[in-house]
Amino acid sequence: MNNPAIGFHSASLPTEYSMNILVTGAAGFIGSHVMKALAEKGYSVIGIDNINDYYDPRLKYARLAQCGIDAHEANWESNIVSSTTLSDCKFIRMDIGDREKMNRLFQRYHFDKVVNLAAQAGVRYSISNPYSYMRSNLDGFLNILECCRHYGVKHLIFASSSSVYGMNTKVPFSEEDKIDTPVSLYAASKKSDELMAHCYSKLYGLQTTGLRYFTVYGPWGRPDMAPMLFAKSILAHEPIKVFNHGDMLRDFTYIDDIVEGTLRIIMLDGLQSPQGVPYSIFNIGCSKPVKLMDFISEMESSLGHEAEKVFLDMQPGDVYQTYADVTKLTEATGYSPKTQLHDGIRRFAEWYKTTYTDLMSRPTDTDEHI
Repeated sequence: MNNPAIGFHSASLPTEYSMNILVTGAAGFIGSHVMKALAEKGYSVIGIDNINDYYDPRLKYARLAQCGIDAHEANWESNIVSSTTLSDCKFIRMDIGDREKMNRLFQRYHFDKVVNLAAQAGVRYSISNPYSYMRSNLDGFLNILECCRHYGVKHLIFASSSSVYGMNTKVPFSEEDKIDTPVSLYAASKKSDELMAHCYSKLYGLQTTGLRYFTVYGPWGRPDMAPMLFAKSILAHEPIKVFNHGDMLRDFTYIDDIVEGTLRIIMLDGLQSPQGVPYSIFNIGCSKPVKLMDFISEMESSLGHEAEKVFLDMQPGDVYQTYADVTKLTEATGYSPKTQLHDGIRRFAEWYKTTYTDLMSRPTDTDEHI
């Protein structure tokens, strides 16, 4: 282990730095991209993640490797691993649900800003495993809020989700819409996070900003999401499941646009609600809904194979459409998504056929060179 573990040794810290930022969920799809982007811009970044087995940890370690974080070092819980490629970027395997360790972390590093992207993901998984959502999405988020409150964090940016819009039928979805009709526990947990953040902003003056992400896709994505599931089945000449008989719309948003929008918010301070509370919510999407069948057609074209399709009814927890109104984000930051679906799917397919298939052919144990 190349660095002391939190709580067992002390280490000197730089007395001056431009900004010290914590990124939780740093081995996740969005989190790893955000951590890398912040470090490349010269900020001092600490990334944490519990690296659970909701999906294959090999993918999570490989994302960290893209940030110069060695998989074997990162596998040790509480080990502080420095990036070999990014200046002043470190990773620690730990769980935001661990209250004691979170307090030690904040005591030691004195974060200026916190970007909370850690959560138990998956709308459908929340239906069959409801308790797993409470520890991370509620208890863990409370630990984040408490640490931000007690250790002088200037701004907490946290991931919400387009799923909070639930059964809303008015489109595009606006931040001003009511979100009283969630259709999954995952969506309910994200709405709860927004309410908890507002409470801390009002009571303690903590600047909090929630980001409602819309259907993110691209290289290094989650294997439980449609692009990865479709790619795997199409290349294996196996049928893909097409829910609601293909009659669905999704605001697919490429990962680079998601990261760009997130970084613009991280650098923005002084936001307030209409009531004067230092709390804001922003949609981050492409704002160009795509028919599911058109998305599948792009996948077939990029992968070079036609998919065998099995048409099924709507799944519990799913919604007919998502469509982001990003006017508020654009006016506040100048955000403008750049990646067209055709280009995004092509980049994803190239990554899947090369990097991902090679990764999944490797041994599963971290001691076998992940």
